[in-house]
Amino acid sequence: MPELPQVVRGFGVTFRTMFKKVVTEQYPEEKHLFPPKPRFHGRHQLNRYADGLEKCIGCELCAWACPADAIYVEGADNTEAERFSPGERYGRVYQINYLRCILCGLCIEACPTRALTMTNEYELADSSRASLIYEKQDLLAPMLPGMLAPPHAMAEGTTTDDYYSGRIKGLGVVAMDTGDAS
Repeated sequence: MPELPQVVRGFGVTFRTMFKKVVTEQYPEEKHLFPPKPRFHGRHQLNRYADGLEKCIGCELCAWACPADAIYVEGADNTEAERFSPGERYGRVYQINYLRCILCGLCIEACPTRALTMTNEYELADSSRASLIYEKQDLLAPMLPGMLAPPHAMAEGTTTDDYYSGRIKGLGVVAMDTGDAS
């Protein structure tokens, strides 16, 4: 039997798929059925300790690690009258330019205090360029019950080591080590 010409075989593919049901997602109107995977890199978040103090120490390592130069950090010194983080410094200015960010996660790996993490929020589109530059107040984690908005003093009787080792469980509550090596 002679072989069909290329044109006829090409139209055969077209005719086979022409009557199949169209699979089109109406994304903005109909949200995605499946949530993103847990390790998905979405919008950044600046985390807080359990008492409300910020984890960011203004070291600028995230900005140095960013290959797209999308992060700007300006650190400042804490004082006893105004304490934003448990250490000597805090991030006074923190900006992420999502027009440049490639969501690679290198800034997360560079952060020594786990102050910066990435959420699963992926809807970052906007109609103006200025609204895609997130400031510190846009990036900070929300205040949870039991947290006090900074500036405030560290929990009484604690040191920075208590914060960095995760022993702060709330405003003025310190979890003591039991000595168990389990």
